[in-house]
Amino acid sequence: MANIDYAVKFLEEICKTPSPTGFAMAAIDRCEREARSLGFATRRNNKGGLLVDVPGKDASFRRLVSGHVDTLGAMVRSIDSNGWLKFTPIGGYMMQTVEGEYCQIFTRSGKTYTGTCLTTDPSVHVHPNARELERKPENMVIRLDERVCSKEDTEKLGISAGDFIAWDPRTIVTESGFIKTRHLDDKAGTACIFCALQAISEEKITPAHPFTAIITNYEEVGHGASFVPEANEILAVDMGAIGLDLSTDEYCVSICAKDSSGPYDYALTNQLVDLAKANKIKYAVDIYPFYGSDASAALHGGHDLRAGLIGPGVQASHSMERTHKDAIEATSKLLVEYLKTEKV
Repeated sequence: MANIDYAVKFLEEICKTPSPTGFAMAAIDRCEREARSLGFATRRNNKGGLLVDVPGKDASFRRLVSGHVDTLGAMVRSIDSNGWLKFTPIGGYMMQTVEGEYCQIFTRSGKTYTGTCLTTDPSVHVHPNARELERKPENMVIRLDERVCSKEDTEKLGISAGDFIAWDPRTIVTESGFIKTRHLDDKAGTACIFCALQAISEEKITPAHPFTAIITNYEEVGHGASFVPEANEILAVDMGAIGLDLSTDEYCVSICAKDSSGPYDYALTNQLVDLAKANKIKYAVDIYPFYGSDASAALHGGHDLRAGLIGPGVQASHSMERTHKDAIEATSKLLVEYLKTEKV
């Protein structure tokens, strides 16, 4: 039903494909090649997102399934007098989570350089306030792996304001089944969507209703699925958050009942819970007050849709994230069962 080895392999590959919001072309291209290899028709929207159309039995009702491959990242803001880079973050993350991280800088001429994210006072042997310095964008820089001593030296490399920066994902799959990497939000959910597409293709499953899988590229800045094809229902497949009084863990599928955009559709959420119970899929229902999804974006975009949200549990979201292959499998299984089942 859900080929977990396929899902994890695909997840590894897309996690290692740089795709900060606004610069997700390579990841979208990879997803398109994969969808076509599975035998599905694809198209693009004007923003460059991928749409995969899958036929179903009853075309009087249409579904959308969304995931996103755009990730947290940064953009060059300016060049310091010593040739290092000031940057502006893309997406919402703590500066502490990228301090010391390796990165790639992509120039608009097509060249790629590497560097390291540091504070402006990075050495305890030199700077008396190195430990106390507030970690905020104004106090962070990118040290280039090039012989630069001035702003002019860096400009000669072709680097300028507006160039994209991608953080090193550091993707590792452990023997115990953990996937630890940056950007599981939402490449883990995207891998679950492709796991479902692979099952539909390989097992010749005909979904109850036709659906379009949408892989968006602007979710981290709030408008990934703000415009979608006409449909009756959207299910976002995004990460489940872990911590505090939440029930989700790294081994289950999270079913979100409410996030910052408000409650998700009551009947659809109930259907997802019932399907998880009936198919003995480990799940948890949670509320995420500091969270939004592509389903939220579609609703805010004015679409008349029933909306739901599921995803694998992800530890330390927007930081050094981790999940387990059990959560990928549980989410993929629930997604397939949902697509096989008629609307409620």
